Amino acid sequence: MKGRVFQFNMRNMIFTGLSILILIALVACGGAAAVTEPTGAEPGAEGEAAQAAGEFEEYIYFGLNHELTGAFPIIGESSKQGVDMAVNEINANGGIVVDGKAYGLAYKALDNGFNTDQSAVNAQEFADDEQIVAMIGPNDSDMCMATQAIVTEEEMVAITPWSTLVVLTDSPWYFRACFDDSFQGEILAKYAYEYEDAKTAAILYDMSNPYNEGIASRFNEVYTQLGGTVVEYLSYNGKTGETDFTSQMTKIAAAQPDILLLPNFYEEIIAQTTQARDMGYTGKFMGSDTWGDSSLLEWDTENLLEGALWVGHYHKDVASDAALEFIANYHEIYGTEKDPNDIVALNYDAVYLLKTAIENAGSFERSAIRDGMLAIDQFVGVTGTMTFNKGNGTPTKSAVINQISDGQFKYLDTIVP
Repeated sequence: MKGRVFQFNMRNMIFTGLSILILIALVACGGAAAVTEPTGAEPGAEGEAAQAAGEFEEYIYFGLNHELTGAFPIIGESSKQGVDMAVNEINANGGIVVDGKAYGLAYKALDNGFNTDQSAVNAQEFADDEQIVAMIGPNDSDMCMATQAIVTEEEMVAITPWSTLVVLTDSPWYFRACFDDSFQGEILAKYAYEYEDAKTAAILYDMSNPYNEGIASRFNEVYTQLGGTVVEYLSYNGKTGETDFTSQMTKIAAAQPDILLLPNFYEEIIAQTTQARDMGYTGKFMGSDTWGDSSLLEWDTENLLEGALWVGHYHKDVASDAALEFIANYHEIYGTEKDPNDIVALNYDAVYLLKTAIENAGSFERSAIRDGMLAIDQFVGVTGTMTFNKGNGTPTKSAVINQISDGQFKYLDTIVP
C-alpha cells in the first residue's frame, strides 16, 4: 500500500507533502582493550562473553544490558535476536577494521530483569570491565535512566536501541538508535488533528513509566496548541499490576472523543481496548511505538483494533533492499513467518552504529568511540537513514504511521523531520 510522506517541522508543527532508523547509545570509558580467545560457546550467553561466527586473533567486546526476564521479556528476547544477527553478520564479513587490522566483534550479555537497580548494577559491571568498550541497551526508558549517571561518570558510551525518553541524551555519553518522545508525541498529535480530523481526544497512560508519561504530555501539549480538546487526561499505575481500567474507560466513553491515545506497552492494550468498548466508547484508538509486535494482532481476536493508528520505526512496504534482506534473514534464522519487530530491527541497527563509530574513530578506546558516534553522517540502517547532527545523542530520522487493517499492520505514511 502506498502512503504519503510528510516533512515535519518541529518548530512550527507543519506537515508538507513530499514524494518520498538507528542509533545506539554508547557509553565511553577509557582504557578499553581488545581481548584474545574470548570465552563462552554460545552467542549471547547470559553473564558470559559471547562471540559469533568468524575467526579472529582478537575481539572487541561490548556489553548488552537487556530485559530478558521480568514484566516484558519480549523486549530482551527481541534485543538478543537483533544483536546476534548483526554480530554474526559483521564477523562473517570480515569483522571491524581498525588501523588496518580486522577484529572480531563479541559481547557480554547481562539480564536486568526489567529492574532499575539491576540495570544500574549491570552498567557498573560493564564500566568496571576494561574488556568492554561500550554498552548497548537497555531498551526501556526506566532501565536506561537508572544507568545514565553511571555511564556519564565512567565516560563509557551507551547506545539505547529503543528508549525514546528525551532527557536520556542530556548525557554526552548516551546515544539512541530511535527518535525521541518529543518527536513521537508531536507526530501523533499532528496526525490526529490534521489528517484524522480528530478535534477531541482522550489519553490514558501509565504514570509509573517516564516513556508513557512523556508521550502523553507531549501529545496533550501539541494537540491543544493546534486547537484540539483533550476531554480526559487519565492515568494508572502499571507497576502495581493494575488491569481494571473500567473507571477510566467509563469517563472516556461518556465523553466520546474522536481519538483515544494509549501510549502503553502492547501487553496492556487488549485489556484497555476491550474495557473501552465494553464501557461504550466507539471512537478510534491511537498508539505509540510500543504497539509494534505482531502478538498484538494475534491477541485481538475480536478485531477491537481495526482502524487503529500507531507510530513505528520501519515497515517492510517502504523498506530498503537491505532491510528486506534483513527481514528475509530473520525468517530463515528464527524459523518464523513473523516479521521482526521494531526492537529487533533497532538492536540490529545499534550494533552497526557501534561498528561505524569504531571505524570512524579508528580506535576502540572508549573516549574515541564517542567521537566516532558524533561523526556519523547519513547512517543507513534497516530502520532508515539517521544523522547525529543535533549536538547530542538523538539522531535525526524518520518515523512511519501504521494502521491496523484486516489483522495486519498496514503502512500508511512516512513522517520526515
